[in-house]
Amino acid sequence: MNCVEDLSLDQIEVVLFDLDGTLLGVDMHRFIPTYLDGLAARLEDWAHSREIVDSMRQAVVDMLSRVDDRMTLEQRLLARLQNSLAIPPSSYQQALVAFCRETLPDLQSFVQAHPLARPLLRTCRQRGWRMVLATNPIFPRMVIDARMQWAGLEDDFFQFVTDYETFRHCKPHVEYFQEVLARLQVPAEACLMVGNDSWHDMAACRAGIRTCLLTTWRIDHRDTRYPPDWEGTHEEFLELL
Repeated sequence: MNCVEDLSLDQIEVVLFDLDGTLLGVDMHRFIPTYLDGLAARLEDWAHSREIVDSMRQAVVDMLSRVDDRMTLEQRLLARLQNSLAIPPSSYQQALVAFCRETLPDLQSFVQAHPLARPLLRTCRQRGWRMVLATNPIFPRMVIDARMQWAGLEDDFFQFVTDYETFRHCKPHVEYFQEVLARLQVPAEACLMVGNDSWHDMAACRAGIRTCLLTTWRIDHRDTRYPPDWEGTHEEFLELL
């Protein structure tokens, strides 16, 4: 379904771009286990690496499934590691910095740049639109920045990035999109969400945001999906713009 005729861009002021599967391709089935294993290996003075990986995975499940306004997503992760394995936040942060400096570059092979990502961002900028990197904030900013760099994207394209240091909610919760709108100080009808996930990204419609589903690396979910206002390939979206 390509609904070009149904999507008006006249009121758009801000475009929310998902990252993984939208502006770049990434094999998350390899990226996430390698990331968790590498980070856990630097915390083995505190617990067995398998226990650390399991605790971090449970923290991510909690981020994705439960809404909690009291803490940032990073604070929720740190609290879980401290409460379940007695890992101090300072030790986790030191391990993360060392991992990002020494090991994270090895994960670049899991990331694939898309040749139209930069033209899409430049075209949005030429139209006078602001942009937000609306990636699901389960990663620290250093890891998000690395993936952008590997894909040839500069962070100065974006007004802000939804990382786990600053955000309290994840997709597909409506609170995530409301948190973005609150930071932007714009009405929902002035925003367009562009992503590849028919549930996590297209859930922006619950906040009144119009949606575009990019089908190049499309993800569908068996039980839940939200119909987009428009869907098509990167090439078709660039033509629409």
